[in-house]
Amino acid sequence: MAMAIDQESFPHDLAVVLSSEERDFLICRNGEQIRTSSIKGKIVGLYFSGSWCGLCRQFTPKLVEAYEDLYPKGDFEMLFISSDKDNEPFIEYFGKMPWLAVPFSDVEARKNLKQLFKVRAIPHLVILDGTGNVLSNEGVKFIKHFGPEAYPFTSERVNYLREDEEKAKENQSLRSILVHESRDFLISNEESKISVSELEGKTVGLYFVMASHKGCKNFTLKLVDVYKKLKQKNFEIVLISLDEKYEDFKQGFETMPWLALAFKDKNCERLVRYFEHKLLPQLVVISPDGKTLQQNAVKLVEEYGDQAFPFTQEKLVTLANLKKEKLEAQTLESILVTADRDFVISNGGLRVSFRPVSKLVGNNIVLYFAASWSLPSREFLPKLITTYQEIKKKDENFEMIFISSDQDESSFNNLFSSMPWLALPFDDDRKAFLSRRFNIVGIPVAIAISTSGCTVNTQVRQLLETHGAGAYPFTEEHIKNLQQRLDKNTMGWPKKGKDEIHNEHELALIHQQVYLCSGCKEMGYGWSFFCKRCDYGLHPKCAPKQEEMN
Repeated sequence: MAMAIDQESFPHDLAVVLSSEERDFLICRNGEQIRTSSIKGKIVGLYFSGSWCGLCRQFTPKLVEAYEDLYPKGDFEMLFISSDKDNEPFIEYFGKMPWLAVPFSDVEARKNLKQLFKVRAIPHLVILDGTGNVLSNEGVKFIKHFGPEAYPFTSERVNYLREDEEKAKENQSLRSILVHESRDFLISNEESKISVSELEGKTVGLYFVMASHKGCKNFTLKLVDVYKKLKQKNFEIVLISLDEKYEDFKQGFETMPWLALAFKDKNCERLVRYFEHKLLPQLVVISPDGKTLQQNAVKLVEEYGDQAFPFTQEKLVTLANLKKEKLEAQTLESILVTADRDFVISNGGLRVSFRPVSKLVGNNIVLYFAASWSLPSREFLPKLITTYQEIKKKDENFEMIFISSDQDESSFNNLFSSMPWLALPFDDDRKAFLSRRFNIVGIPVAIAISTSGCTVNTQVRQLLETHGAGAYPFTEEHIKNLQQRLDKNTMGWPKKGKDEIHNEHELALIHQQVYLCSGCKEMGYGWSFFCKRCDYGLHPKCAPKQEEMN
């Protein structure tokens, strides 16, 4: 049986740690047995992974590439410790690995290795030096970030690489970014080679994209239009493809009128690390002097189009001031009327009718962004309908407009049929504009528009959850008065207490941004009686009366 010892206590004798009473060998993917003692004195990577793990399958090809660079050194080896439950997926997955493995049949050894090296999640890569000391538990991060350059994985080597990276950023130029090893050219979608030197002195966008990604597809259409307008202003774009298949790269690049790094160019991965790529799509903007202007200009392009050029801080300040002026001059018609659309639709039972936007001018309006596939949207809808009807009784000039993120018309119709208010038609172009205008990231979201057409409040959903119909008309002054009254009311509440359902711990009166009431199961905002130990909280209205808590 493999020894279960603390990984930090002393060097590991791999011949002991990796063997068992019945086995003193490791296996190759072809089934050949290799004596465990053959790896003695080598730097060894213990790769904890499983075929069922999506992150593992994404990382394994990168590890294979690094291993093939490092194995010829003669003092490096890798071992696969599987987390699979069955032999068949183990064999299929191990077949993609050019290194050794602990036999799948030795379940006890694999289990003990995970305990020994405190493996909590996979993929996990432990690096041991030639004497069995743990060099690093962060092998996955190092391989992702530095690739084989991280070898021999000592803290000194990693610190050197990080310092070198920082120096490179300080001395950054277009050539230091785009020229890599012996390759100093880019390609066009007509397969011609363009020297990197031809881009020097231009503003350059590095476009990190995956052709099959829906968000990338939509943004590419917008970026093509912007690029055509800016091409004559010394602006160029370079595609940094993250596609796994050449067919996807080729098909996507054919729609793009700019340049690219070749498919699977090693510089692509280097740039992903260098610019700390996290989101798709990403548009890094490099100034004519080779310095980074914007880490990701996607939102700037979406909001301002070609007007964002040249993406300098001065230009962004100008655009922000113009946006502020535009918002102050906002009217209902300026956000809801386009050249070919000046209406919303209403629910008339079996028949949908049209209402001109001009008929809504002078009303208090709430724009409601939601979708049938969104669970929070469906959970919030009953409360919203009740609240809408209460507000409508107080002010018949109040109205709501549903702006759908549904993927198909049937889903839109099913959800809209349950709503007593208005909507934009399904797949209306105005939805994209409004989402950008109000920076809609998650749904549901409710935005209040005043009688003059100005934006009153972007947190209407939260206000309705807290105050119900009493939050209307959502103005800053009204909400401030509501909060002062609520704060005043809480002055008489006990700071701690218990209720009959949750009586093992005291409930403390605290202020939270958002919580789920354990009583009525509705979202709450603001004051609550809460038990941190049990994550149990109650709306003030659901909490026991003061005398009961006392």
